[in-house]
Amino acid sequence: MSSRKPAATKSETVTVKDATFGLLRAFGIKRVFGNPGSTELPFLSDWPDDIDYVLGLQEASCVGMADGYAQATRNAGFVNLHSGAGVGNALGNIYTAHRNQTPLVITAGQQARSILPLQAFLYAERASEFPRPYVKYSVEPARAEDVPAAIARAYYVAMQPPCGPTFVSIPIDDWTHPAQPVEARHVSRELGPDADAMKALADALIASKRPALVVGPAVDRAEAVDLMVKVAGKTKAAVWVSPFSARCSFPERHPQFAGFLHASPGQLSDTLRGHDLVVVIGAPVFTFHVEGHAAIFDGATTIYQITDDPDAAAVTPSGASIIATMKPALSMLLDLLPETKRAMPPARVLPPAPVAADPLPVEFLLHSLSQAMPDNAVLVEEAPSHRPAMQKFMLMRGQDSFYTMASGGLGYSLPAAVGMALGRPGVRTVCLIGDGSAMYSIQALWTAARRNLPLTVVVINNAGYGAMRSFSQVMQVRNVPGLELPGIDFVKLAEGMGCHAVRVTKSSELAGALKSGLAYDGVSLIEVLVDSAVPLLYAQKS
Repeated sequence: MSSRKPAATKSETVTVKDATFGLLRAFGIKRVFGNPGSTELPFLSDWPDDIDYVLGLQEASCVGMADGYAQATRNAGFVNLHSGAGVGNALGNIYTAHRNQTPLVITAGQQARSILPLQAFLYAERASEFPRPYVKYSVEPARAEDVPAAIARAYYVAMQPPCGPTFVSIPIDDWTHPAQPVEARHVSRELGPDADAMKALADALIASKRPALVVGPAVDRAEAVDLMVKVAGKTKAAVWVSPFSARCSFPERHPQFAGFLHASPGQLSDTLRGHDLVVVIGAPVFTFHVEGHAAIFDGATTIYQITDDPDAAAVTPSGASIIATMKPALSMLLDLLPETKRAMPPARVLPPAPVAADPLPVEFLLHSLSQAMPDNAVLVEEAPSHRPAMQKFMLMRGQDSFYTMASGGLGYSLPAAVGMALGRPGVRTVCLIGDGSAMYSIQALWTAARRNLPLTVVVINNAGYGAMRSFSQVMQVRNVPGLELPGIDFVKLAEGMGCHAVRVTKSSELAGALKSGLAYDGVSLIEVLVDSAVPLLYAQKS
């Protein structure tokens, strides 16, 4: 890397590039994630040594790394992609960042303005439209000198709740144009709740005989889990997790923790049937995955929602919604609620510890991993077919302990774990991932290995797409092609990218492999061959 370029004096020309790096420093952005291409070379030349360029080997992995890093640091991730082609490669994880509500500023190179009318090689027609509607703001500035202001706006918009990705397309010849510096501004991000609406919610909680709180990822994003625990304690309500919550917003060993809601309308309605009041906090009402009748909306149950997302409030089919960020809303609710004489709900009954067997049961793997992980470890997961077992045997501690993708699109969690390890270098990051999921973004291991990150990757290898096997049973369809994945050697793949790797085929080998892998100084991969029996994610059709 070159030495850091000093700030321009008044007599020197400030370029678009100078002004942009000034903004990044002012915004506290210390890393840029990218995969370089010709249309980005003027931006990348003479790179300053006070900003770390994190090289990813594919654009979707770059976006996933930036997403994990942004969630770890609670500041926007900055990504530089290569032209429209790179944006196309990255779209899956841009969509995931949108559903995760992760703040990202995504830039992409564009061909030189002078040859854009000629449909030049690597030009993007209507570049700003390409990532829509999954970015909050998207622009190709009309003039080169407008680029810094566009990047500043992209940052403010990305960081405003509900957070999300933004996009700026930048022609290759813009970076060297003169520009005026743009001063970074402070923009507040908390939204206070309507006092009358909160009083109505508090009155409903006071009057309720069997209330339930349904917590979602916005609570953890806002660092409001401790507040959530205090509200739960004051209400003595059962606490459920919203369907497909991508973070842990309530300690899962807490006596009021009731469990995880299904993404099936019928199963969710049956679970909440015994509650006369349901308060959804920091999540949609509700995210479903399969069709069916949602009796929860028939009117017998009173529903309230607290959300920082006006769109989530607008689509809610029943009940009252309060738009606010989590900390001011939960603080006000805590002040409004008196101590209740209501009895505590019954505690969740946990299953007994799984027993060792061969072939290795996935439940035994998950329980063993939970016992072996350091207390402050971070889990990043992408093993959807095993999530019900994980929810039984891997109880998350609460704040900043668990992350997954909210989109349902594979290829996110391995690069996100790399970004998480970059953002939290003092703790062990564990990526729990299925064999099918891992192959979407396996090249992210190279970046982790090159940086010797404290990352352990546990690949659950059941030689196929387990979630699809399950759905084929639930939907009663047969002879579905493409569900089997035999012959993938994850140990060789990991070793080829510079990681330490072992394979576990017997339950007797598991404890030793986990102990050494979690203590390894750098990146370790543990491939675990498990029983390929298919868990059912939803009730089977009758």
